[in-house]
Amino acid sequence: MAEYRKVYGLGAEFDSPASLMEAAEKIRDAGFTKWDVHTPFPVHGMDKAMGLGKSWLSAPVFIGGSTGLLTAVLLTCIPSFALYPVIVHGKPIDWRTLPAFFPIFFELTVLFSAFSTVFALLIMNQLPKWYHPVFNWERFARVSDDGFFVVIESRDPKFSETKTRTLLEEIGGQHVTLIHD
Repeated sequence: MAEYRKVYGLGAEFDSPASLMEAAEKIRDAGFTKWDVHTPFPVHGMDKAMGLGKSWLSAPVFIGGSTGLLTAVLLTCIPSFALYPVIVHGKPIDWRTLPAFFPIFFELTVLFSAFSTVFALLIMNQLPKWYHPVFNWERFARVSDDGFFVVIESRDPKFSETKTRTLLEEIGGQHVTLIHD
């Protein structure tokens, strides 16, 4: 009795970055949303060809930076102005002394922004991920050397094993393969 394995998607190999770029545009125009390209090096313009928008990473970084700045303001101003006000050489104990704390404000803003960036990227990329279904595809080992691949996931609403296979073959995909989990 054959073992049932869940289908992850369909993958196709392309012979050059230019043909991969064309294929990405045609897949985008066909209305697919759950798919990705894999190349051994960055291909200029691929984000536009895939129809990718602006990353949402800026929101967590802004929130982290704002939290860092607020934390720095609270950690410096509350003790200095309210809890333990110390008059040194007749200097005021109010908002006019804030420039002395600017390095602390800056450093905590950068620190919290950096940590929020790292954690947001880990969450966005679903890391750590020790296994990915495309590793089951033998030809995919070439991706780090000279292979250019498109993988359309089965969870895409437009995915149909036969229609998607036909599309990939029509746009020049070679070695179109069904990838299992």
